[in-house]
Amino acid sequence: MTDPMHINRRHFFGQGGSIVGAAALGALLGESATAEPILKHIPQFAPRAKRVISLFMSGGPSHVDLFDPKPLLNKRDGEPIPESIIKDHKFAMIRESAPSIKGSPWTFKKYGKGEIDVSELLPHTAKVADELCVIRSAYSETFNHGPAVSFMTTGSAQYGRPTMGAWLSYGLGSENRNLPAFVVLQSGVKLQPLLNSYWSNGFLPSQHEGMPLRPHGDPVLFLSNPQGIDRHRRRQQLDLLASVNRHHHHTTGDPEILTRIANYELAYRMQTSVPEVMDISREPASMHQLYGTTPGKKLSFANNCLLARRLAEQGVRFIQLFDMGWDQHGSLEVNLPRQARGIDQGIAALLIDLRQRGMLDETLVMWGGEFGRTPIAQGANKGYGRDHHPHGFTMWLAGGGIKSGMIYGSTDEFGYHAEEKRVSLHDINATILHCLGIDHKKLTYRFQGLDFRLTSVHGHPIREIMT
Repeated sequence: MTDPMHINRRHFFGQGGSIVGAAALGALLGESATAEPILKHIPQFAPRAKRVISLFMSGGPSHVDLFDPKPLLNKRDGEPIPESIIKDHKFAMIRESAPSIKGSPWTFKKYGKGEIDVSELLPHTAKVADELCVIRSAYSETFNHGPAVSFMTTGSAQYGRPTMGAWLSYGLGSENRNLPAFVVLQSGVKLQPLLNSYWSNGFLPSQHEGMPLRPHGDPVLFLSNPQGIDRHRRRQQLDLLASVNRHHHHTTGDPEILTRIANYELAYRMQTSVPEVMDISREPASMHQLYGTTPGKKLSFANNCLLARRLAEQGVRFIQLFDMGWDQHGSLEVNLPRQARGIDQGIAALLIDLRQRGMLDETLVMWGGEFGRTPIAQGANKGYGRDHHPHGFTMWLAGGGIKSGMIYGSTDEFGYHAEEKRVSLHDINATILHCLGIDHKKLTYRFQGLDFRLTSVHGHPIREIMT
């Protein structure tokens, strides 16, 4: 007989559709006011955090200009970087055989009890430095955007794997049956529809895919009823459709049919819940002043930070903010300040707001991108930029289960290689899961005969940064 304390997802789904069907149909019939995880053993131990807000700077923020000052770069600005530093490395765009070192044109100061270095480009973030655990020694395994984003969010450079939000939806469920467990918000310059692989459920059931919310019009496409269809009529239609789908499931046993029923029901409930939570005009003037937000303004990272707090209050498990435009191959001295201004006040306000509401200790906030930028110049003169750089860069964590006001790890004196206390992205993901009460080795899903997990066969929680 299987020990219920050690039953896992593979075993659970291996029992056939009856257990899943009973749970799904029970939820559809309103037997539970909240969508609790079906498997009671997850979390596997006491969690420090209940949810995650991921602040993803898509394109790759420059660590040596924001959080990792390197005086040697300024001292040797314009000199060729030593061959020993870049030996055997390929660049995405730089073609020079001896690219030049490029110092940062911006000054740094130390802030807070941990004396965390923050660039003058982030004055608001500097004021909340005591909340941050700045990891300076992160590294990735690929330098092209698509595979690097995939590696960051799924643990693999190959497309088709579940993203972290999908894993958490699968492993922990949602605290609110009227909202998705995994929500996506977008902002920034050059905004364009992202590949849904950025928030994909991969091979997990499709109900775990991230739900992109739009800043204008219907928050979710086709959320509103068609003209001439009222809510009562929509309810009748869904009941009829559910009856047909349940009969189909009874005939075929296909679990995706149950997922389809659950998604239709969630969409019905979201018709009232989503417009309400997306309406930031409900916030008092003091909140708009704190965040620097304007109700109705489109594509604002600050608006999305405020929305993230509202979604967190409503029990959304994983809230992913993508801010586009950090791929600064040229005009760095114009583009980086603009991007920094766009995020700075919103980030600080989010941490302040969560702290004031008593939510930060149970909300893990993560900031970073798919990689950093080179400490060498791409191009020359004032039009220079920085190329993709996976070998050593900065991320930071704050909130639930993470020590605050500290710097962890370092890059070398050029800011090129992660050197002291190297941190892989698998380690980051393992740490986040640990803070949520999940052993990263035990949250698995069997697909094509293999047990997959977010951290593949790698990763260790970073014990030194956890409370």
